[in-house]
Formats: sequence, C-alpha cells, structure tokens
Amino acid sequence: MSPSRPAPRNRVVLFACAAAVALLLAVAALAPLPFSVAHPGATVDVLGEDNGEPVISVEGAGTRTPEGELRMTTIMATGPDAAVRLPEVVRGYLSDQQAVLPRASVYPVGDTSEEIREHNAAQMTASQGAAVDAALTRLEIDPATVDIDLRLEDVGGPSAGLLFSLGIIDLLEGDGEGGDLTGGLVVAGTGTIAADGTVGSVGGVPLKTHAARRDGAEVFLVPAAECADAAGNRPEGLRLVPVETLDDALTGLRALRDGEAVPSC
Repeated sequence: MSPSRPAPRNRVVLFACAAAVALLLAVAALAPLPFSVAHPGATVDVLGEDNGEPVISVEGAGTRTPEGELRMTTIMATGPDAAVRLPEVVRGYLSDQQAVLPRASVYPVGDTSEEIREHNAAQMTASQGAAVDAALTRLEIDPATVDIDLRLEDVGGPSAGLLFSLGIIDLLEGDGEGGDLTGGLVVAGTGTIAADGTVGSVGGVPLKTHAARRDGAEVFLVPAAECADAAGNRPEGLRLVPVETLDDALTGLRALRDGEAVPSC
C-alpha cells in the first residue's frame, strides 16, 4: 500500500504557513533591536601623553619619570541611534570579544549622541576632581600648594578615576622608596574613585581586560565587586587584582613589586 499524499488544499496551507514563518524571520532579522554591541576600546597610559599632550600635568611640585605604565581602559559600543539587528546580536553573544547589552544600560541618560557626550564629559570632569582629591589626601599634600591638570580627549565617563589617582601618586611620590608604583610593569585597570579613596564598579570589565592585554598589560586592577565578571572572560597572561579602595591598589602594586602574595579574582 503506497503512503497517502497530502491533499492539494493541505499543500497550499503548508506552503502559506512556511511562507509566513519565513517572512516573520526575515522581518525579525531586519528589525532594529534595543541593544548595543560593545567591544574592547582604546587604552591610554595616564603617565604618558594623549595626542601629544601629557595626560597629567603638575605645577607647584616636582615630578618623577616613571618607567612602567598605568593604562586606563575603555570599551566602544554602537551609538544610541545605531540600528542593531538580530545577526549582530547573535554574533555578539557568541564572541568573547563582544558583549550585547541593553541600550538603556549603555546610555542611561540622553536620547542623542550630543546629549550623551555632554553627560559623559560632565562625569569625566567630576571623576577627575575626585581623583585629584583622593591622591592628594593620600599623599598628605595641601591642594592649595599644587595645581594638577588632567587631560584626556575623546573619553568620557567616570571609569578612569582610579588610574588617574594612581598616576598622580606615581608622578609625585612613586612607591615612596624611589621606585615606580608599577615596578616597571604595564599595569591597566578600571574603576571609579571617590574623594575618600573608595573604588566603585564601572561595567564592561571583561572587554576592558581584553583591551588591556592587547596593549601589553600584565596586571589588571579591577573593582572587587566585578571580580567574577572579569575572571569569567580573563585573557591568558593577565593577572587580576581586586581592589575596593585606593589603598588596596597601592598595597597590591607594592606587593607585586616585592614578589609577595597578592589577592586575585
């Protein structure tokens, strides 16, 4: 007995359903989604220059010439007006060099690129002030006796605060014993800083670790609350050191220099 074949009417219905599904998939693939796709961005040595100008300038006090590097890290993300579609989202989820994030978490303030730039610039300015205050308090230097200018173009937000404070301390005092805070290493990191030296979380840490390693970093200072995120996608050869305060970062760097035990994520 030969198998029964679908009636002509059934074949038409099946074809129509298949066509509808194909159309829905095509629409889903082409429709913009409320996500941003991020990837590792630039890193900048705060002890060096950016676009030909010192990142940290000091007047009213002598400075050292460090041998190591202190690299602040960034991520790059598709803009608030960019149309991110399903294929990009899928590729981002499958890659350890990309992250797919809700657009609202990447751009919580502002609806246009200009509004977001203004917001990020204001955050950077506030972060720089806190970084100077935290460093000078740690060094017990009267702010009235020294003028510190921080300059970093095309970078916004507060996440360079910790590295700015460390850079100021390294330029003015080093490790306190005539050497570099870094021990001559390439150290990278991220984290907000408060005037009292508290280090805060920033987001995007896994991508920042890849940016750091790409640019030669051997050590990465990470806000302690983001240790798990950083460790889950740690690039080979990069040591993760958790910190909760500026003092934690200083203690960890000195321990690394001296070959002593250092906390790890």
